[in-house]
Amino acid sequence: MLDTPADAQPDLRPGLMLCAYEPDLAWGADGTDADSDWTPPGARLIPVKAEAPESLARTLMERLRDPACRAALLVGRADGAGDFLIQTRAENRVLNGKARLVPTGPGVARATAPALEMAQTLSEAGLATRLSSDTVTDPGNYLLYRLLCSLPDGPEAPLVGLLRVPEGDGSAITRAVRLAAEAMARHLSPLPRPRAA
Repeated sequence: MLDTPADAQPDLRPGLMLCAYEPDLAWGADGTDADSDWTPPGARLIPVKAEAPESLARTLMERLRDPACRAALLVGRADGAGDFLIQTRAENRVLNGKARLVPTGPGVARATAPALEMAQTLSEAGLATRLSSDTVTDPGNYLLYRLLCSLPDGPEAPLVGLLRVPEGDGSAITRAVRLAAEAMARHLSPLPRPRAA
């Protein structure tokens, strides 16, 4: 029997997008968001760079349409908070305003990421973390709502979550982002093997 080269094997790890949507927010250990030495166990990391919220939403939604991309973690600032926050829902609001973003859309869209497990994982690592359902009409709420409303109905919908980080220690932010992503990755299944031709 012939040995099959390792690089010829399909990568069956589900994709997990990671996007720090604020350009000045660095979560990587080297001060950037491009730390190539780490990836969530069992998942394939797909880093997405920050850009204007409207175009970023389109980029993220397009990536999520790929069946191989099974999760998205948004990372932004927790203004005025001293704890890490796991956002549990997004409201139907325009950027920085009170008008409805989608006139016919639901008033609230609930995050599909395992928010409680993410918060527990960070807390057990010594990072003060709590769940938040507060309304914040900022890019984080806007992006989360856009992504959640783009998901197909059903139990196989991708996981989408938002981690808000406080000002302060960059190493703590790096740990929090990694732990949150790893908590999400634990809920992802390997991709199906391609059918033989």
